[in-house]
Amino acid sequence: MRNDSDENPPGAEGERPWRPEPLLPVEARRAAAWCLVTLLVATVVALGVWLCVELSTAVTPVLLALLGSGLLGPLYRRLVAMRLNRSLAAGLTCAVLVVVVGGAGYIVISALVDTGDQIIASLRSAAKSLSEHFGAAGTSLDDLAARSKQLVTKFGGSAASGLLAGVSVVGQFFAASILALLLTFFFLRDSDKAVRALNDWAPGSSGPQLERMARRGFRGIEGFMRGTTFIALIDALCITVGLLILRVPGAVGLGALVFVGAYIPYLGAFISGAVAVLVALADRGFVIALWALGVVVAVQILEGHVLQPMIQSRTVQMHPATVLLAITAGASVAGILGMLLSVPLVAAFSGVLHELRVHYAAGSDSDSGDSGPTASPASS
Repeated sequence: MRNDSDENPPGAEGERPWRPEPLLPVEARRAAAWCLVTLLVATVVALGVWLCVELSTAVTPVLLALLGSGLLGPLYRRLVAMRLNRSLAAGLTCAVLVVVVGGAGYIVISALVDTGDQIIASLRSAAKSLSEHFGAAGTSLDDLAARSKQLVTKFGGSAASGLLAGVSVVGQFFAASILALLLTFFFLRDSDKAVRALNDWAPGSSGPQLERMARRGFRGIEGFMRGTTFIALIDALCITVGLLILRVPGAVGLGALVFVGAYIPYLGAFISGAVAVLVALADRGFVIALWALGVVVAVQILEGHVLQPMIQSRTVQMHPATVLLAITAGASVAGILGMLLSVPLVAAFSGVLHELRVHYAAGSDSDSGDSGPTASPASS
């Protein structure tokens, strides 16, 4: 009697071991792996954002100190190059920061306080004129303008009660400002120690790469702060001069509003420009409002086609959609403060990603250059 096992004994030539068929094709498994990586990254980011919100009392001064260091970092380096002691140079830089921020804040707040009632009255008048043409929409705008002070007071009170129970907003503001100033001093003075610590703590030989990434991210913050401040100053001066020539009431306060709004790209300029046009419409008529609109549009064209490419294109290169998404995400997390801080943080993150891309591109070029004599000259 013949046995099949005798015909095909184990180990016979041509026999292949049995393997189970995969349940999913290769493409589906790759998609699942990428989904898992995306979920892990999103979880880590969400956890980081949650921690920042929970520890906002400590995180906010750190971020403000980074912005201050980025704004006046060149001045500190120039003072150090003049052979000043690092502590003295950092102290003088912090003093300049106090003078600049305090002076700018005083000018902006005094201008808004002096002309705030006039601007609100003009907005109410503009809302009434709009209500004649748009009916209910204009009436709601009139109600919003009439109750603007009450809305601001109510919003400020609710935000204060939800921020820190039992602590006044003014006290917290000064405490955060003092802490941010002290952190700015230490960030400037001990930046070389931070670089050495980064190299010491880095695993393996990744210290130089981490240092380049940190420097590139900080350069992104520096470029955003210096460029935005310079552009905001030019925009505010140009719009203020134009409104003064048109004899629009509250021109100085509107210019201060433009200066503050410039730190929120795109959205801030739109809001401040719309307020200026509405004030001109209410007090000077339709023709002057058109001239004011022309001034605002001309300044925005100057900013978008001349100032932005000349000042920020070499340091901060972000797509407008990325900026708008960053502003939206910052507003949803931390309100107005999040809108102000989101774009420089995204600029730093973009710089870090750029450095990583350059690093891996250089690694792949070197690998291709070592693979054979047919490597291109550009990779060597």
